[in-house]
Amino acid sequence: MRVLCAFPEAMPSSSSRPPACLAPVALFLALLLHLFLSSQAGDRRPLPVDRAPGLKEKTLILLDVSTKNPVRTVHENFLSLQLDPSIIHDGWLDFLSSKRLVTLARGLSPAFLRFGGKRTDFLQFQNLRNPAKSRGGPGPDYYLKNYEDEPNNYRTMHGRAVNGSQLGKDYIQLKSLLQPIRIYSRASLYGPNIGRPRKNVIALLDGFMKVAGSTVDAVTWQHCYIDGRVVKVMDFLKTRLLDTLSDQIRKIQKVVNTYTPGKKIWLEGVVTTSAGGTNNLSDSYAAGFLWLNTLGMLANQGIDVVIRHSFFDHGFNHLVDQNFNPLPDYWLSLLYKRLIGPKVLAVHVAGLQRKPRPGRVIRDKLRIYAHCTSHHNHNYVRGSITLFIINLHRSRKKIKLAGTLRDKLVHQYLLQPHGQEGLKSKAVQLNGQPLVMVDDGTLPELKPRPLRAGRTLVIPPVTMGFYVVKNVNALACRYR
Repeated sequence: MRVLCAFPEAMPSSSSRPPACLAPVALFLALLLHLFLSSQAGDRRPLPVDRAPGLKEKTLILLDVSTKNPVRTVHENFLSLQLDPSIIHDGWLDFLSSKRLVTLARGLSPAFLRFGGKRTDFLQFQNLRNPAKSRGGPGPDYYLKNYEDEPNNYRTMHGRAVNGSQLGKDYIQLKSLLQPIRIYSRASLYGPNIGRPRKNVIALLDGFMKVAGSTVDAVTWQHCYIDGRVVKVMDFLKTRLLDTLSDQIRKIQKVVNTYTPGKKIWLEGVVTTSAGGTNNLSDSYAAGFLWLNTLGMLANQGIDVVIRHSFFDHGFNHLVDQNFNPLPDYWLSLLYKRLIGPKVLAVHVAGLQRKPRPGRVIRDKLRIYAHCTSHHNHNYVRGSITLFIINLHRSRKKIKLAGTLRDKLVHQYLLQPHGQEGLKSKAVQLNGQPLVMVDDGTLPELKPRPLRAGRTLVIPPVTMGFYVVKNVNALACRYR
């Protein structure tokens, strides 16, 4: 393209107009520049644009809770504990008299204490009062020993299998043997304590419930999240892993409700990782995401009791280590016991769910549960509500309390890792202060951080915490 322009030989005076050809030249240069930039656009990424601080957090989550009626009510001893028989086999039983250990155990009361585990299958019971006494056949101790833990694994452990119907008949026989004995006449019976509900395990449970569903006081099963031999720290942040428990609950409930609708169900043994756990992982802050989500999910779906394996033992899945030092999951459990009551409340949120895409399952990285505040905690009046929140996002999240929770005073109990190890830390801090025992007989004071009424809750990335909303006067929470 050529542009021709004729200039006059003599320039006019300054007051005269510019040559008429200059306008087309300017237009042509502008068009040429536009074409040049357009041709480069496909080869360049957009330049970063400076965003205002907090723009990523533009979605404000509105949170309200139904306060009229609870959706579930779990057992007063919902969070309970287990001791493994290995403490006898390995000579640890004497340590149960430790003042420090007793103090730590007392902090988690009220609770059931289950004495059981895989080694129970190999314990031998003895009548110390009359060792020579014979019952003329198998007695209660025989059944207690042989059908204690995961009957679906008997073929692997004992070389012989048992079906659900036979297992049910044995439970009925055990019940009949216990009733004439004064000390056991009112004892409760729980079972069958199956493992992960795969197809063959569900078949065993079905046969058991058909025969002995009305015999047991609660139906029990066990759950392990992940193989401890291959676990990585980021595995504890995977929502897909957290949600495996929900699927198992539905499978168990379907069978139980077929034969005995409304029968109580217990998760009688839960661990984050198998194979004894993994040092610096299953005993770290990161494992707490699985544990706290387990507590919230079980209560929300109507499981009556969960028994944590184990309170104290060897390995790395426990609440207290071999040196009697409380691990992160202990402090999490202590906060839960101090703040959470048995009544579960429905949570309503806006701004949290993303628009679903075809074939894609949305798994929330921000998990919010609500309960009536524990009536054992005299720092809060009846009618208060406690939220516990898990933020698996790598950014902070803002939550605005709405409806009945609007403009209420809030006490924050934010639990974060302490030290340089980050998520792998075995030490935690509450609202910025490290949690350590005062002495062997004294637990630390769990001091909240008061938040002014109406303040937006800011949940830091990859953390968990409890938030007591004071003086809500929730009808569901006024009475026991």
